[in-house]
Amino acid sequence: MPVSSSTGVRGEIRQGKPFRSRGQEGAIALLRTASVVRRAIARTVEPHGLSLAQYNALRIIRGAGAGGVPTLAIRERMIEEGTTITRLIDKLEEAGLIRRERSLPDRRQVVCRVTDAGKKLLDKLDPQVDAADEESMRALGKRELDQLIHTLDTIRAANAERGAAAHNR
Repeated sequence: MPVSSSTGVRGEIRQGKPFRSRGQEGAIALLRTASVVRRAIARTVEPHGLSLAQYNALRIIRGAGAGGVPTLAIRERMIEEGTTITRLIDKLEEAGLIRRERSLPDRRQVVCRVTDAGKKLLDKLDPQVDAADEESMRALGKRELDQLIHTLDTIRAANAERGAAAHNR
């Protein structure tokens, strides 16, 4: 069901003129929606001293298990591209949530592992973030949510080459 321009993204950003194209309107609506969802989840983790990017990195590190994960692999798996991974990892280590070790035999590679404190924090945060995720999507029924996921997968796949080129610069 279409949303009128007064309640859609054009109204939200108080844009008086029509968008130059439906593609532009779609892109701006997607970015605006991502921002709204990101803020809701960030409000869940920030009181615990984490940014959303730090929470994402900490989950990636925990997910790697006892073997840990190389720093560059964390960057590749981050939801938000362009995150300065070294500074982010520094902050997690300073907070005692992860530890870094040089890998053997290639001492140039740094492997990150979650600490008990990091696991404990994630055990506390995960249900809260899950609830925030569900709340963000509550307006959609199962069918609409399935369609949204499919549509977003299609957009990312169509832009993967452009994204990869920008990522490797």
